[in-house]
Amino acid sequence: MKIKPFRGIRPPKNLVEQVSSRPYDVLNSAEARAEAAGNEKSLYHIIKPEINFAPGTDEHDPRVYEAAVEQFAKFRHEGWLVQDPEEKYYVYAQTIMADNPLSGGKQKTQYGLVVGAWVDDYLEGRIKKHELTRKDKEEDRMKHVRALNANMEPVFFAYPHRDDLDAIVAEVTKGEPEYDFVAAPEGFRHTFWVINDKETIAKITEIFAQIPAMYIADGHHRSAAAAGVGAERKGQNPTPKTDERPEYEFFLAVCFPDNQLNIIDYNRVVKDLNGLTEEEFLEKLKEDFEISEYRNIELSTDCREVRPKALHNFSLYMGGKWYSLTAKEGRYNDADPIGVLDVTISSNLILDKILGIKDLRTDKRIDFVGGIRGLGELKRRVDSGEMKMALALYPVTMQQIIDIADSGNIMPPKTTWFEPKLRSGLVVHSLEN
Repeated sequence: MKIKPFRGIRPPKNLVEQVSSRPYDVLNSAEARAEAAGNEKSLYHIIKPEINFAPGTDEHDPRVYEAAVEQFAKFRHEGWLVQDPEEKYYVYAQTIMADNPLSGGKQKTQYGLVVGAWVDDYLEGRIKKHELTRKDKEEDRMKHVRALNANMEPVFFAYPHRDDLDAIVAEVTKGEPEYDFVAAPEGFRHTFWVINDKETIAKITEIFAQIPAMYIADGHHRSAAAAGVGAERKGQNPTPKTDERPEYEFFLAVCFPDNQLNIIDYNRVVKDLNGLTEEEFLEKLKEDFEISEYRNIELSTDCREVRPKALHNFSLYMGGKWYSLTAKEGRYNDADPIGVLDVTISSNLILDKILGIKDLRTDKRIDFVGGIRGLGELKRRVDSGEMKMALALYPVTMQQIIDIADSGNIMPPKTTWFEPKLRSGLVVHSLEN
């Protein structure tokens, strides 16, 4: 992999909590407007620039992109974002605190290296993807990158873990961090170090050159958009005559070792049983699943007691009751990187076969709930009468994602949910040399 250090554009230490934000695509315009209320330094003014207009303004209005440019210039003029004088790498750690339900009662930290990733590695398939992207969402982010001439938000990559990189990160993180704070509303800790030592920077570049591939964990649309703009710029400019590549050939990425990442479940709720009674639905499930009812349990708020226990085990909530479903032998193919996935098994044997839901992307009878909300959210949506049943899935593994990306396959929709999300605004990458 070809990576490079870059002159990051960052908030001063005392402003980082005011500037930083959640990623643009995890909240809607109204939520961004509410979170940025009373805070002119919030990055939402740049990454969700429609909040600078009256509610209801089309986020794709040309004026919205112009407002992003104006806000970026304002942030730099006011000193809310300041560019480092020299090229650096950075270490970004995310910590799930021990009292968070995702932690399992034990504090967990993942350490990523913040780098400039090479556009050609994406275009030529060495940065591997596992999801399809939508052209309209790609074009929105491309317009944003073109207008700002910068990658305002990083993408989230995984790489095959290496002891030598782990050792470098361990040494860097012995020092005083540049930023260290717990972000609301999620409650995750974000810690950030600047790597100043030139020998260390050169060593990181050298080690990454030995890594054959990286994998997009989160940020497929941002990756596609950044690479698309980079390819445009390459086509518009003569090929450099030196080994020094122009800055627009790189985009902002945080690269984590694959053995540290936290993937949580991505669950389903369905509005109806396709004309079946609950008893008829359960009877049809028995053809492909071993079924047992959870009885005499005291449920916590997030219902973690009924969480699926292993691959091919599912939790069903319907009619005020929780059931355990285990797919029978022969109903799936563990040798197939797609067939082994529980999203495939549930889609084929439950959603399609019994409920007639054939396209998860377009069918309005189904919705999806990230596991960060807890299984209690599934129960709530069924008990409210909004949904008829809920299905909780065992989370996919990083190895499953790698197997699918390496085989050139694409994950079914709504399969992976990485948490914590990267915090935006800790560092920005300019496309200008």
